[in-house]
Amino acid sequence: MALLEIENLHASVGGKEILKGITLALEPGEVHAIMGPNGTGKSTLSNVIAGREGYEVTKGNVWLDGKDVLAMAADARARAGIFLAFQYPVEIPGVTTSAFLKTALNAKRRAAGQPEIDAMELLKLVKAKTAVLGMPYDMIKRALNVGFSGGEKKRAEVLQMTMLEPIVAILDETDSGLDIDALKVVSEGVNSLRSPDRAFLVITHYQRLLDYIVPDHVHVMAGGKIVASGGKELALELEAEGYAKYLNAAA
Repeated sequence: MALLEIENLHASVGGKEILKGITLALEPGEVHAIMGPNGTGKSTLSNVIAGREGYEVTKGNVWLDGKDVLAMAADARARAGIFLAFQYPVEIPGVTTSAFLKTALNAKRRAAGQPEIDAMELLKLVKAKTAVLGMPYDMIKRALNVGFSGGEKKRAEVLQMTMLEPIVAILDETDSGLDIDALKVVSEGVNSLRSPDRAFLVITHYQRLLDYIVPDHVHVMAGGKIVASGGKELALELEAEGYAKYLNAAA
């Protein structure tokens, strides 16, 4: 059974149909990349899966490890194991990164019937994770994303992802605006979590991210549909030739 199965998904925003029949299956251990120009529905797909408000699903199904995702509230989806790394992470003044991590981790542990983590256990875990990711430990004392550079915001998201260990992680253009060092941190965080029990959906404009996170499958999205699928070589073709022929086919 696929970890994430999307079946004929249609969705609208403000009455305008954006997704026009997406079908996709992420098997355990796989990394899928979705590429395509702006306005083709890539971010809409990630937001619909995560349960963001303002998106109306008009047809289709989404299943997470056999569970009906569309029947769940957004927070229930997160507790069930869906993680979304945003293109533009939001700032949360007054909430330290460590407090946010503890709250999120304990919500997931409660949902799984596990005991909550205490402050000392959390600090030990965070120290271990930040050391692996090459991140400054003091970052967790700062308000979440407040005053963070673009690279720091992405590092904070990778830390969240490695702490929460989701079943399915969705990276929505997480490479946007990153310098090469930050890109490597993001990639190393993703690669450290690759396992037979987890799947990734990586949404990107650029092939360069896929030099570091090597996908099993690459899909081209145009006009709200997946119009082509292939292996890593498809990403290289897109880098060299662009999207014109796929946009024409979707028109």
